[in-house]
Amino acid sequence: MHNILEIKNLEIDYGIVRAVKGIDMKVPKGSIVAILGANGAGKTSTIRSISGLTKVKSGEILYDGEPIHNLAPYKIVAKGVMQSPEGRMILNGLTVEENLFVGAYSIKSIEKDGVKISRKERIKALLEETYSYFPILKERKKQQANTLSGGEQQMLAIGRALMGAPELLLLDEPSLGLAPLVIRDIFNIINKIKDDGRTILIVEQNAKQTLKIADYAYVLELGKVKSEGIAEDLLNNQDLISAYLGESH
Repeated sequence: MHNILEIKNLEIDYGIVRAVKGIDMKVPKGSIVAILGANGAGKTSTIRSISGLTKVKSGEILYDGEPIHNLAPYKIVAKGVMQSPEGRMILNGLTVEENLFVGAYSIKSIEKDGVKISRKERIKALLEETYSYFPILKERKKQQANTLSGGEQQMLAIGRALMGAPELLLLDEPSLGLAPLVIRDIFNIINKIKDDGRTILIVEQNAKQTLKIADYAYVLELGKVKSEGIAEDLLNNQDLISAYLGESH
């Protein structure tokens, strides 16, 4: 299977502290790959380095075989990599739909099968697709985004990233601060997004829920890969869950 993303010997420093210590990862096209671990394990640093928001000390990040670790974030977005950030970062003062349109800023007109598709047409199609995943956002499209519930704001953050037509969708802690029923709904939607052909790299502390939808997972501890494998196998490894992820069945 073709790897849409490869990370080779990645190192990330914050001053004198090495947050990520020479990790290797692969993300096959069309899969969900999870990066798990406790706070301070290096998860968010890793995903932010992929989107260009955190500077890489050394190593390589290859997207479709091309290095992206020295590119500006907007150039990485233009290649088809979009991130839904930790904390959602909803834009106050804008409606739900205006927040979604912000995610489409990089969309351009394209030619497909000899037919030109305008930017306006593409954005309309992306908006309809996003609303198909999150009908509640369509219901609330004229509502001020900051008045949404926590779960709805998380849906909006993911929807905004989808508006950039990503081939690779990066999700940073999508379950953070949400009730269990809301988490279940969001993870079901993430699974559907994958089934519709997108590749997803998800960073999470909620190991159990994530391993239920992931194909493969990496467990980080103190900036190193402590374990990796098929998600279903890791989910059934109680010693691993207890030791590195702080969870029990």
